[in-house]
Amino acid sequence: MGDTRDRMGKAGVIVASGAFRMALYVCVIVLIIWIGKVTYQFGYEVFNQQAMSPGEGQEVTVVVKEDDSVYDIAKTLESKGLIEDALVFWVQEKLSNYSGQMRPGTYLLSTAYTPTRIMGILAGDAEQEGADS
Repeated sequence: MGDTRDRMGKAGVIVASGAFRMALYVCVIVLIIWIGKVTYQFGYEVFNQQAMSPGEGQEVTVVVKEDDSVYDIAKTLESKGLIEDALVFWVQEKLSNYSGQMRPGTYLLSTAYTPTRIMGILAGDAEQEGADS
């Protein structure tokens, strides 16, 4: 009788171990899918630039201070409704031709401008300042 209990106990441990492994594998797969989705969405937002309000848009005054970092500027633009996500703008600036060129000053920007156009204006690019939205 004791031999039967040992066999049943070992079988229970094996079944429990298998169930635990299966649950762990499912959790790992779900985590990988979630990370992939978040990563894809972030990349899509970085490379698919959109104006906040296509068409006419609203004009907004933005002040960039001398000691503002790119992320500080991005947070200001986000709070003014000119961009959707400060982190996405920061990455876009790092990947753009305007990386490290943003200048302090007071700017009149529109919600109809794309992030690249906003970067160009803040960097003093005359072509971007005069461009049609």
